[in-house]
Amino acid sequence: MASHRKSRPTGPRVAGIRTPALATAALTSVALLSQTANATPSDDRPTLEEVEKKVDDLYRQAGSATEKYNAAKEKTSKQRKKVDGLLDDVAQRTQKLNDAREELGSFASAQYRTGAAVPETATLLLADSPQDYFDQNQLMDRLTGRQKSAVDDYVTQQSETMKKRREATEGLETLTESQNDLKTAKSTVQKKLATARELLSELTAEEKARLAAIEKKKQEEAERKAAELAKQQAAQEEAERKRREEAAQQESGSGSSGTSDGTGSSGSSGSSTPGASTGTKAEKAIAFARAQIGKPYVWGATGPGSYDCSGLTQAAWKAAGVTLPRVTYDQVNAGTTVSVSQAQPGDLVFFYDDISHVGLYIGDGMMIHAPKPGAYVREESIFYDGESSIYSVVRPA
Repeated sequence: MASHRKSRPTGPRVAGIRTPALATAALTSVALLSQTANATPSDDRPTLEEVEKKVDDLYRQAGSATEKYNAAKEKTSKQRKKVDGLLDDVAQRTQKLNDAREELGSFASAQYRTGAAVPETATLLLADSPQDYFDQNQLMDRLTGRQKSAVDDYVTQQSETMKKRREATEGLETLTESQNDLKTAKSTVQKKLATARELLSELTAEEKARLAAIEKKKQEEAERKAAELAKQQAAQEEAERKRREEAAQQESGSGSSGTSDGTGSSGSSGSSTPGASTGTKAEKAIAFARAQIGKPYVWGATGPGSYDCSGLTQAAWKAAGVTLPRVTYDQVNAGTTVSVSQAQPGDLVFFYDDISHVGLYIGDGMMIHAPKPGAYVREESIFYDGESSIYSVVRPA
């Protein structure tokens, strides 16, 4: 009878240890488990620096998409007004066309009633006298002339109405395209922000603390560069002041302190006069922007409760009586470009190659801006994202 007992594997067994082959496998498994236990849980995750860069890039892309959204929104608004005007025009012209059609109908009825279709010889026989015949033909001549004018008016109204209808149709098509662009830009912003929030939500408390420390270090570096720019600008202003004083002294041709002081004072007053209006406007723009500090960034917002970056700068300069375009792409061309070292309070500072962000310069290397979703309007160094991020500085007025 065959045995039902399973055969044991060949090979020695000492002190309860399995065969060398199994022992090796077991030891290998233990080693792997030990390595897994000692490994950090973020081995398969991006580093904190990579997360920070990814989040910054997403916010920047969201900012760029926001400006595209703003541009599409403005275009949609203008196109809607244009289409509404065209439709109103079509309605008015249609009414005129109907009036012209009714007038033609009345002339046709008048011709029928007066017997215009009757031959002239028969009309003469029907007339009571030669005078009646003359009066009747004179009436028909007048009716024919007025009818011709009515026909011409009808044809003109019909042509204009058809033209306006075509324009309205084309306008509606353009409006639809603008609305689609608006939806696309809005969707892009929402997706970028959602991805950024998701990345941030996956960070541990320790990682968030480290990320905050990195941001603080960046902020300190930005403030250091801002202080350097402030010193540089102060030195330039002092040099310019001395140059003006020397020029005033040379112009006066007198070394007496009294004349020099008088001329210097006059020269200083004269040099400030041309920029007095500009300075006042810049001060008003800055005062407005400063009053918005603490209000939330909301993409597409133009105030008064919230702003995006270009919405804030537009509103600030509007408070100073200067009209700026809505989006950064247009604001960057709404003034005179100057160097960073020549920046003056009230100037607009634009960022990144795609010109997707803007802030209002307030002096000493600082600006007021609406940074990004989740943040609030605040004062910050213009070097907040590195010197290389500055695209240009523009003086609106």
